[in-house]
Amino acid sequence: MPEIILFNKPYGVITQFSDHPLHPTLSNHIDAPGFYPAGRLDTDSEGLLLLTDDGRLQARIADPQHKLPKTYWVQVEGRPSEEALAALRRGVDLGDFVTRPAEAALIDPPEIWPRQPPIRVRKFIPDSWIALTIREGKNRQVRRMTAKVGCPTLRLIRVSIGDWTLDGLASGQWRRETVDPAALAVPRNTFRKRP
Repeated sequence: MPEIILFNKPYGVITQFSDHPLHPTLSNHIDAPGFYPAGRLDTDSEGLLLLTDDGRLQARIADPQHKLPKTYWVQVEGRPSEEALAALRRGVDLGDFVTRPAEAALIDPPEIWPRQPPIRVRKFIPDSWIALTIREGKNRQVRRMTAKVGCPTLRLIRVSIGDWTLDGLASGQWRRETVDPAALAVPRNTFRKRP
């Protein structure tokens, strides 16, 4: 049966196994020959990265046509107004494309691991947290979206992809799960973890 690895990627780790002259890579954290990332997560972003040993599953997870929802906790500079949140929900014109409608809500600061290095704190400018769910994944999309509505991203953590979540994983930890092969035959966004 296909297997998947759920990895809580720390800040500064590059989503590749080959060595990099400046940054740690997946090989510094995961010893699982035959597994490859299903999608990407920027070096300066944290959180859930999926890896699999099955090419069809990898394609299903990474291909935007399947529109797996991805949820992020985003620490932003300032406090977004209801108008800014409504703009994120409608879709934001980023110049080269307009984002699809997203789910966006203010949340209380989550209980999470400290980031190394810490974010830049500005004494007279508050920060806040947004839960943002998108169904696409263009380059640096979430950061561009929050900047466009006037709240630049300070910290970005992906907490879920489809039904897979970070639950129980500290930063830098990973676990392996088996995937029901029937999920590969389902044409739409219906992947389910095996119980």
